[in-house]
Amino acid sequence: MSDRPNPLGRLLSWDAAVVLVTVIVLIVASGAVENFGTSRNFTFLLLDLLPIALVALPMTFIIVTGEIDLSVASTLGLTSAVMGSLWDAGLSIETIIPLCIVLGAVLGALNGFFVTVLKLPSLAVTIGTLALYRGLAFVVLGDGAVADFPRDYTSWVTGTIGDGPIPNVLVPLAVVALIFGVVLHATPIGRGVFAAGAGEQAARFAGIRTGRLKFWLYVVAGAVAGLAGVLWTLRYSSARADNGFGLELAVVAAVLLGGVSIFGGKGTLPGVLAGVVLLATLQNALRLQDVSNEALNIVTGVLLIVSVLLPNIVSSARTALRRRHRATAPVSPER
Repeated sequence: MSDRPNPLGRLLSWDAAVVLVTVIVLIVASGAVENFGTSRNFTFLLLDLLPIALVALPMTFIIVTGEIDLSVASTLGLTSAVMGSLWDAGLSIETIIPLCIVLGAVLGALNGFFVTVLKLPSLAVTIGTLALYRGLAFVVLGDGAVADFPRDYTSWVTGTIGDGPIPNVLVPLAVVALIFGVVLHATPIGRGVFAAGAGEQAARFAGIRTGRLKFWLYVVAGAVAGLAGVLWTLRYSSARADNGFGLELAVVAAVLLGGVSIFGGKGTLPGVLAGVVLLATLQNALRLQDVSNEALNIVTGVLLIVSVLLPNIVSSARTALRRRHRATAPVSPER
């Protein structure tokens, strides 16, 4: 039997299936949902998926290592609250933006310290910091909102390239996504990420400092969440303590929907981006149908469960088929 990769198997991969489903959903929604196919709605769709895609990039790395970070939305909310408080205090926006990104990195470092130094479970740690960071956001800003951010910045975030439907912020996001993709799939860092997820002890024996690797992944995830908080605030021109509430569910759902294994060691960034587009498309189409946010959370939850169960079912079925094929394959006579 040949051990060469099967092109059909690649076509039937999870990533390809997600892309195919996304194309089908786009086509069906364009024909069935009023105003979905308009240029204006396409711009809104891209703006809606931007924070999910941005936060999903480092989240992919973290989940591939076998860990998780559920505090990203609360980090976004806290950086937004701090941004509003600093703007209200009279600081310039050019000073505030880097401070918020640094704050996000510090919050991520705290997660990394608990997980990699104190060896605490990432699920428990980030559930705790999810509540802690969101609570601090309300302490900083309360229930109110701060608006009136510089029009030059808000107009750029919400504006488009020329007269087209492509938002300005999509360009830097594409560059960042390309960098993350190259790092994950074409550098020793990426190989270390996959090795840590496939087997941390074996990765250590191979000379990979998994603790340090994971720590810096949490730092990057926090910094990116801080940047997402800045963009979120400028898009809506409103700093609020509850900005990004529930975003962590959408991010994790998109990452798992894109084919990343919740158990670590498997996944691709193109698949994750396809998962982000699919999730954002479904949410956008349902909103145009006046579906409530509560119902949207149900849809996201169902997709999250499906993205965990279905790959395991498919993997089990493939394993069973291989075993059956090997059992029934004729034995070649010895020469």
